[in-house]
Amino acid sequence: MISAIIFDLDGVIVDTAKYHYLAWKRLAAGLGFEFTERDNERLKGVSRMRSLDILLEIGGMAGKFTSQQQEEMASRKNEWYLEYIMKMTPDEILPGVIPFIDEIRGAGIKTGLGSASKNTGLILSRLDIAGLFDAVVDGNMVIQAKPDPEVFLLGARMLEVEPSVCVVFEDAPAGVQAARNASMMCVGVGEKDTLAAADTVIPGFDGFTLCKLKRALLCKEI
Repeated sequence: MISAIIFDLDGVIVDTAKYHYLAWKRLAAGLGFEFTERDNERLKGVSRMRSLDILLEIGGMAGKFTSQQQEEMASRKNEWYLEYIMKMTPDEILPGVIPFIDEIRGAGIKTGLGSASKNTGLILSRLDIAGLFDAVVDGNMVIQAKPDPEVFLLGARMLEVEPSVCVVFEDAPAGVQAARNASMMCVGVGEKDTLAAADTVIPGFDGFTLCKLKRALLCKEI
């Protein structure tokens, strides 16, 4: 039985990962080292400060800055990121997402959003889709980052459903593990090799339906 579906935001609803990457790359360049798209994969689904720790590790600069300096770096990165997302439009919503959400809401399934991003509200406003979710949990509301299940467990409480009847859509291994840790079903959005811990994996929402979801969870494959 599926009573609620909780979506991650970045890489599931919209591809803001490219904007995170550009901002982190800009920060790394200012520190004198290169930050590649492959490096950026390590930051998916991870909190801002932990992402900074990883970036500094990649640049061989771990432990070289004070906490205040790191806070300033993270703030600078976020300012650049905000510059990018302030230009977003609804056209950037990934293919098939809106039809799928409309279908599940029409079927009486509750919808939630569970994201590590502290800019979730702004992004939803720019995309004009805040009204599609019955509950929204973002990085301003939780303490623990994924793979800790806090974001999804809070989402379930706000939706007033048990974790066992929730399905999470995630594009990052840390997010998949967070769903697992919350005792929720999980659909990975992306590559099977990367998201092997999910119950099933889809390449995207284009052509995806509630019937296909139920069949995938029953058979463990699309």
